[in-house]
Amino acid sequence: MDHLAYYGLTQEPFAVMPLTNFYYHNDQHDQAYLRLKRAVEAMKGLAVLVGEIGTGKTLLARRLLEKLPEDQYDVSLLVVLHSDVDSDWLIKRIAAQFGVEHPNGSKVEVIGQLYERLVKLAEAGRRGVILIDEAHMLKKKELLEEIRGLLNLELPNQKLISFVMFGMPELDENLRGEPALAQRMAVRFQLRNFTPEVVTDYVRFRLFHAGCEKQVFSAGALAKLHEYTNGNPRLINVVCDNALFEGFVRRTPLPMPAEVIDDVAADLGIKDPAMRATIGL
Repeated sequence: MDHLAYYGLTQEPFAVMPLTNFYYHNDQHDQAYLRLKRAVEAMKGLAVLVGEIGTGKTLLARRLLEKLPEDQYDVSLLVVLHSDVDSDWLIKRIAAQFGVEHPNGSKVEVIGQLYERLVKLAEAGRRGVILIDEAHMLKKKELLEEIRGLLNLELPNQKLISFVMFGMPELDENLRGEPALAQRMAVRFQLRNFTPEVVTDYVRFRLFHAGCEKQVFSAGALAKLHEYTNGNPRLINVVCDNALFEGFVRRTPLPMPAEVIDDVAADLGIKDPAMRATIGL
């Protein structure tokens, strides 16, 4: 018997990957999704979602990517992996995401090709949308200036492209450094960590969605879980995943007591308040 069978689970309930089938409906994430979706539907230009590490930004980006109808939108997800990218890379990557076959000319030529492609999409009744994850990596002024310039691509009666930027709170600081782009921000929403009540509901949802109807964690364990994670969804997943395996190894009777969460938190180095402060908890 493995640890999944021990709890009656059909799949891993606390995978750290942002799986959209494990999307947890709650007030703030649903509100964020609705606001971002409205910004895209109305072609408002620029929408921004900020939040600390592990609060669910990437999951919302993927949910938006998945839910926007393909017959109405040409939508791509662009992930910025480091801050050394330049404006040529950005323009060519965006053009390629929209299907420009050989975006290898000068920047002006590539923008022209991109414009032609966006016009064709508009004529076909589709809207161009770029979702930029890890957008706080766009630190260079020239990159933000290029996004502002692309927002000027439009027909007499409609905009041709929308941007939705997902990033850590430092994205706000980057945008403040480029006022002309910040003024075009039509929607902004900030994700925050879960309250203790939401943590309890979140954990139960993940377990139930993975096939377990048992009360796995005691009230004391859930309270400790919030204390050590400060309600950060990604860290909740990490602690719970470890706790499930630890409980299986120990054959801990359910509901799991707080001591298991204490031990897991110690192993992960987050039991110490000083360590939690160091990593922003």
